[in-house]
Amino acid sequence: MMERIPAWQVISLSGILIWVAISSFFNVTQKLRSLTQPWVTYHVLTGTPLILQVQNFQHSFFDALFSGLSCVVSVPFYTAFLPLLFWSGHCKLARQMTLLMAFCDYIGNCIKDLVSAPRPSCPPVRRLTATKDEKENAMEYGLPSSHTLNTVCLSGYLLHYILHYSQNRDGAVVLAALITAYLLVGLIGLGRIYLGMHSVVDVIAGLVIGLSILAFWIMVHEYVDSFIVSGQNVTSFWATLSFLLLFAYPTPEIPTPSFEFHTAFTGVALGIVSGVQQTYHQFHHEDIPRIFDQQLTLPNFVGRILVGIPTILLVKYCSKALAKWILPVASNTLGIPIRSSCYVPALTVSATEKKSDNSRQLRHFQKLLFLRQDAFDVDTGIRFLQYAGLAWSVVDLVPSIFLQLRL
Repeated sequence: MMERIPAWQVISLSGILIWVAISSFFNVTQKLRSLTQPWVTYHVLTGTPLILQVQNFQHSFFDALFSGLSCVVSVPFYTAFLPLLFWSGHCKLARQMTLLMAFCDYIGNCIKDLVSAPRPSCPPVRRLTATKDEKENAMEYGLPSSHTLNTVCLSGYLLHYILHYSQNRDGAVVLAALITAYLLVGLIGLGRIYLGMHSVVDVIAGLVIGLSILAFWIMVHEYVDSFIVSGQNVTSFWATLSFLLLFAYPTPEIPTPSFEFHTAFTGVALGIVSGVQQTYHQFHHEDIPRIFDQQLTLPNFVGRILVGIPTILLVKYCSKALAKWILPVASNTLGIPIRSSCYVPALTVSATEKKSDNSRQLRHFQKLLFLRQDAFDVDTGIRFLQYAGLAWSVVDLVPSIFLQLRL
């Protein structure tokens, strides 16, 4: 018997679909950009002298400090850190921080590409990009500062979790956590200016948007968590939501890596949600052993890392290879015109422009949804499935292996 679909799921998904249609038909992105971009660009330009003043204190120590902090709060760091949090037994905190990270990444990148405002001009500003990740970040638009936004949300939520769920509420511990959070946010904001990656208006926007997202998430996180572990149609709803969010994303003036970043983390969120929903009572309930307990000693945790990290990397590779094979075949079977930016070199423009009855049907569907793509980038689907597979392995496959190995 088919499970009944709650009304709120239908309303929310329908609302996003209607928004996609309305925003495309009325060119909402272009209109909002015309209102916000000139103002932001003006403040980026007028903020250049302040950036130069900050950079007058240039020193190798500050270069290393702020570059290091940028790596510590970057998306790759959280991608590596969150699996360890799951495997340490802090599953509720791990899944909430993962979903919050995906939410921050989506909202922040949406605003970046909606406004399409420039970063500080280099020169005269000195831009220091010490890592490949920073070089990719520099290719994105400026406002808001994602590093500031993410740091506010994740350090703020971690502080909230410590205050409300930790058994140790010693005043000294709370004070130390508060000071650390404020200091980290301040150093990250200052560092983005010192490195020439952002202007003051970008950092302020990141701070304001981050605080707004954090306040909203604290209000809804318990409802979200309850839905994931015991709701109806969890995986099907989240998969549909993820699919619609790909189309709800605004089109930037020129392509940037922002859409790729959000696609990856949206896939991670789906993998986490589907995996936890299936295995909550086995691996993710509140009574499972946590690190430093007698059942999960430090050597056992190290063993989990040595087994888990290679496993999820292997799953990431296999899911990407499988998606590269399945998605083009499925798209061609359904008559959906596709192209590939880099993952499938064989997909040329001429190959995707073949006219058929099926492709005509797709164009009717596109008109119905007010979509304007002549061909869909299959790399988006490949990247999405790749990271969904990786995240699923973190919370489902790898814990099953731990169980078999008695880790």
